[in-house]
Amino acid sequence: MAVPLGGRGSAPHRPVLLRETIELLAAERGGLFVDCTVGLGGHSEAILQASSDATVLGIDRDDEALELARKRLAQYGSRFRAVHADFRELTRVLATAKVGQPRGILADLGVSSWQLDSPSRGFSFRHDAPLDMRMDATGDGETAAELLGRLSEVDIARIIFEYGEERRSRRIARLIVEQRERGEPVKTTRDLARLVERAIGAGKKRRIHPATLTFQALRIAVNQELENLEGFLTEAVDLLEPEGRLAVISFHSLEDRIIKRMLLKLSGRCQCPPRMPVCNCGALKVIEILTRRPITPDDEEAIDNPRARSAKLRAARKLPAKAN
Repeated sequence: MAVPLGGRGSAPHRPVLLRETIELLAAERGGLFVDCTVGLGGHSEAILQASSDATVLGIDRDDEALELARKRLAQYGSRFRAVHADFRELTRVLATAKVGQPRGILADLGVSSWQLDSPSRGFSFRHDAPLDMRMDATGDGETAAELLGRLSEVDIARIIFEYGEERRSRRIARLIVEQRERGEPVKTTRDLARLVERAIGAGKKRRIHPATLTFQALRIAVNQELENLEGFLTEAVDLLEPEGRLAVISFHSLEDRIIKRMLLKLSGRCQCPPRMPVCNCGALKVIEILTRRPITPDDEEAIDNPRARSAKLRAARKLPAKAN
């Protein structure tokens, strides 16, 4: 999660849990590291600085952010390579890049501060913009406005409740569909924010803006952020070299739940229901979990960068293959 150096918003680029991430990746060992969500390159730069023998393959869905990362890390020459792709295409990306097994893999999930601060991307209600929310703005994926124009009231309510954990999801969905049926579909961030305020009530004192959870839910749905996350984690561990490290930063309880469950499974802990007579979840001990509990920002970082407050970092080490 980051903001640019100068430019849009004057705050400096602040990668979340930077020191902890670099330590858990053991980047000082050098070797190939894959930054699956390179953003503006803050974590990648720290990896490159940790060892002159380190190289980074940076992946991101956002082509605009990727170009800024290329410029930022140009000083490292061939030690940094950038690829425009979804992190869940990791196996294909590595095969196409023709690189060896990574020594470390990092995934910093969710939307970046740079994307949130972009007036035109439609991630935030702080700017009036088309309701887009696509991380890959150059792709042909469905925008949030198109999603709300197509889905039924039941499906909209389900998304807002499941991904946003918003208790007023049914009322919000009903107002969205009623407005659509009047020939006034929700098309901009301001349209949606005002509608949610009507549904929830803007006058009550709240820790966060009334529309925050709804915007979060739609962003997750548009970008399919939870889909195949389990598969990515399994592939990442499989692709690592023995003793390689995996570090994952999440910002949402649903993401963290999936990550925790999958790491436990990959560490050999059965995930079957307690009364299941025989394990059929496929748990196999291939990693050692390095974080007994998720690492979260300390008070200083949370104050300095409020958007980091919900971050959770989990990490694991791939075990050596057993000799036959």
